[in-house]
Amino acid sequence: MVRDPKRKSRPAHRDPHRAYRAQCRPRQGETAFQVVVEHTDLRIIASRDLSQEAHQIVRDLRAGLKTHISLYPEFATSLTPLPLPEHASPLVQDMAEAAILCNVGPMAAVAGAVAQHVAEALVPLSKEVLVENGGDLYLASTQERIVGLLPDPNSEAFLGLKLAKEKFPVAVCASSATIGHSLSLGQGDLVVVTGKRAAVVDAAATALCNQLQSPGDLARVVEAAQELAATCRPKDIQGIFAQYGEEIAVWGDLELAAL
Repeated sequence: MVRDPKRKSRPAHRDPHRAYRAQCRPRQGETAFQVVVEHTDLRIIASRDLSQEAHQIVRDLRAGLKTHISLYPEFATSLTPLPLPEHASPLVQDMAEAAILCNVGPMAAVAGAVAQHVAEALVPLSKEVLVENGGDLYLASTQERIVGLLPDPNSEAFLGLKLAKEKFPVAVCASSATIGHSLSLGQGDLVVVTGKRAAVVDAAATALCNQLQSPGDLARVVEAAQELAATCRPKDIQGIFAQYGEEIAVWGDLELAAL
């Protein structure tokens, strides 16, 4: 692995307060609330306060995941795929399957998978459900939305993804070597993937960001995204935005918007 020496001196941005959330406000008739259960920290926007229901959903999801990890500790630490478990919770099965498809460890899919499972459980209670889990989102909406892209948390978001109402539900997941706590083996500032299955989208973002070592890798990362999309179910992966420094690459069913 060849790393750009200039990148070593660039500090990673790890904000425990998730200040970026302040830039996203609920619309009229919507409410925003936070749900924190152990290491899971969600910000949810819905038509009404569903924090009590969401807390219970998260507790149940975490219970199934923790049970599986207690029986198979490697599930929490492996950086490579593990066999698909037959008698595990749906969350664990989604993570394991996504890891196999994207050739990463199963925990690379956890944030997106949790976001989707929470959102789908809340949709019967609210037509508008936007779940953000550490920069990974699953969105169910009846109206157009814009998701901001934040390659440099020290400055305001200046670019976003415009999502028409026909696009929902959709997952938008990100991976970065310079933002947040998640492990990345790459050097890219941001890789964002969109698609219908959040576990796959999240794992794909990690896998593709791992390959982004320099600006010259942007084209290869796009090709890898296309190849990965071809091996998944239709619409599992719909588009990718990749950024290294001042250079970007975009592929798929994406519409960028200036903010």
